[in-house]
Amino acid sequence: MREADLYAPVKAYLEAQGYEVKAEIGDCDLLARRGEDPPVIVELKLTFSLALVMQGVARQALFEDVYLAVPVSSDRGWKLRYKDIIRLCRRLGLGLLAVRVDAPASVEAHLDPGPYQPRQNKRRAGRLLREFERRAGDPNTGGVTGVKRITAYRQDALRCALYLQEHGPTKAAIIAAATGADTAARIMRADHYGWFERIDRGIYGLTPNGAESLKTFEDAIKDL
Repeated sequence: MREADLYAPVKAYLEAQGYEVKAEIGDCDLLARRGEDPPVIVELKLTFSLALVMQGVARQALFEDVYLAVPVSSDRGWKLRYKDIIRLCRRLGLGLLAVRVDAPASVEAHLDPGPYQPRQNKRRAGRLLREFERRAGDPNTGGVTGVKRITAYRQDALRCALYLQEHGPTKAAIIAAATGADTAARIMRADHYGWFERIDRGIYGLTPNGAESLKTFEDAIKDL
């Protein structure tokens, strides 16, 4: 397939909507006009890429209505990142066309150009800020994958485990007061990591898995 193969289906798609279409006007792959409506630019590429996005953004310096046109995605193509691609195009005010060049040729508009004002998720932002404030030190390394992340919740669980290792089975209220882990009772009751066992009402002990975790997270404990 060539980029030129995308031109005829896109041209037919726009002409069916009353546009007059011409190719290679200046740096634009395709420019379309319909009466007094704002002009439309379409940039053609065989794959969705950063180069295509940058090309579309450059065309926005000329006209507001800019589309990016790519072939219909296979199961292993840009469809794998469909939501991210749509979110990116919407954020940048770019339209997105998916072109089928096989007979019968067709074009599907996945997104039209337009101004975008992102709506901030204040609840999620609040959770991030609370996590930032609660986390002791900086126990993680940015960009590392495949390792267990040290969160404020895990740090509180480690505080509880440390206390139990030193003092043996203890009431949750005492652990909370001694360690500063206000949610100690909830953490040990939920026992997401398998570190704690209920000895009696409100009293918890450390499991062998919990004792082993103190060795595993030895470096993280230094920040507590």
